[in-house]
Amino acid sequence: MSSKIREQAAHDVASVLPERAHDLARLQILIDDSEPVVTVVGKYNHGKSSLLNELVGRDAFAVSDRRETVRLSDSVREGVRWLDAPGLDADVGSADDREALRAAWLKSDIRLFVHAAKEGELDAKELALLSELDRDRVRTGRQTLFVLSQVDQLADDAELQSVGAAIDRQMPGVVLNAVSSMRHRKGLEGGKKLLLEKSGIPALHVTLQTELARVPKARAQETELLFREIGTKLQQLRAAQQTSLDLLRHTQQQQRIDFDRGLSSVIEKVAGDIEAMLNALGTDHAIVPDTAKDAYAITAGKLERAHIQIAYSRACIEIDALLAGHGVIGLPKEQHTAAKSLNSVMIAVMGVSVKFRKDLRRMFCEASGRERMQREFTHYYELSDDRKALAAQIVDMEAAIAASDQAATALQTLEARA
Repeated sequence: MSSKIREQAAHDVASVLPERAHDLARLQILIDDSEPVVTVVGKYNHGKSSLLNELVGRDAFAVSDRRETVRLSDSVREGVRWLDAPGLDADVGSADDREALRAAWLKSDIRLFVHAAKEGELDAKELALLSELDRDRVRTGRQTLFVLSQVDQLADDAELQSVGAAIDRQMPGVVLNAVSSMRHRKGLEGGKKLLLEKSGIPALHVTLQTELARVPKARAQETELLFREIGTKLQQLRAAQQTSLDLLRHTQQQQRIDFDRGLSSVIEKVAGDIEAMLNALGTDHAIVPDTAKDAYAITAGKLERAHIQIAYSRACIEIDALLAGHGVIGLPKEQHTAAKSLNSVMIAVMGVSVKFRKDLRRMFCEASGRERMQREFTHYYELSDDRKALAAQIVDMEAAIAASDQAATALQTLEARA
């Protein structure tokens, strides 16, 4: 698989599981199956670069009393890549901290956690990082070796034991690899075997070789672990998304059922009231037009038209109460008029007023009129803010499920090439 295809597959998974982006980046490194990586991490000026030079066997890393390592430095020696990370707390803006942590977590198979003996016990930041590295060891199998550096700067073995005891109280059971890069260099230059042994570097070499021999198996186990964890997480996410989608669809369906039933019931109710009222009326005075002389008089026609309007208004109030309970009030923005008072669903469907019996009968007593009200009110119900928001949630969840399915396929693609 080309690196571009692999990167795209990892991106597809990370877009769904952003919290696993680091693990996906680590997987790509594991799939590459490059040389094992040993990374040195620790605080600024604790002797990390000097230690690496002694382990590598040449001056591959810059050493100074001032800050030297400002980015990841590496050297390949005898099939092993050695990384020197910027010191923790070396940069006020914490950019170096982030780079050091990136090296520790992403690139390395073995971490050498370096702490200067002269500093005594661990500070809070070191303790937190070391604890996190140890948790990662338990999870992934990647090893962290604690290196107590610059032990030559201690007064004697008693002081070394005191420092070791203090650190053990902080991290019970931690194995201290006590070393002195200076002693090792002097031992090499002077051919002093005892000084070489006392430097602790040869013993650390032996420990490192043992751990390096375990790297292939550890990588295989870590690869399997990461694929399993990410795959399980995708399955859980997909199941949760499907449950959410099913619930949203059920809610959408049930709301529609409740609305249809409620609207049908209230229309039938007010239609019955209208029909009973109309059937109880006698002569239809409303159809008799008023004359000019009746302009300021109370006539039978005016009384009946007022009576009809009141009956119509009462029917509208009952229907409107049902609509309001379902969030159907205002018209969609594209149907708004300059007159704000007219921008309501009730007016759009029912009009402003009714004055004649035939209009009431047509609207409420004929099946076609009731069907029209049911149809048009339902149309506006589906255009209401709540219904559109619910529909949008369903669309979003469907898209999320599609992305999860794509991520699962991408993960399978990655795993097939691992």
